[in-house]
Amino acid sequence: MKGSCLCGVVVYEVDEFAAPIVHCHCRKCRKAHGSAFSTTAPALREHFRWLQGQDKTRFFESTPGKRRHFCADCGSHLMAEWVDKPAVIIRLGCLDDNPETTPKVHIWRSEGAPWYDPDTRLPQWPEGRPGKNQPGGRSQG
Repeated sequence: MKGSCLCGVVVYEVDEFAAPIVHCHCRKCRKAHGSAFSTTAPALREHFRWLQGQDKTRFFESTPGKRRHFCADCGSHLMAEWVDKPAVIIRLGCLDDNPETTPKVHIWRSEGAPWYDPDTRLPQWPEGRPGKNQPGGRSQG
């Protein structure tokens, strides 16, 4: 599976995941991604490689020994790693290919955003918001 950042400068490849995909609701993931949760899956280091633009990546050490890697140009969060662990943590929002599996669990719900409930069923629209006169113009990212 290939993944890339928003601007396309950084590209990586991952062969397989070492454990199921999860939605992480911890405070640090919410802050790093600016969303209610981050969807992640671990991959053993030997199954992950940078294909392009690794020199454009930077990291932020959010906890001693945990580095969150992102594109220095567009800010996309690509992966994280505990420097002493055998796996890296893939941020699935940057995958370009279908992993052919789905998330299995929500983790760190004790730190979840109070305004988000994963059990709430909401309407789904195929593209953007309905109606032409929505505040803020274009409704997609």
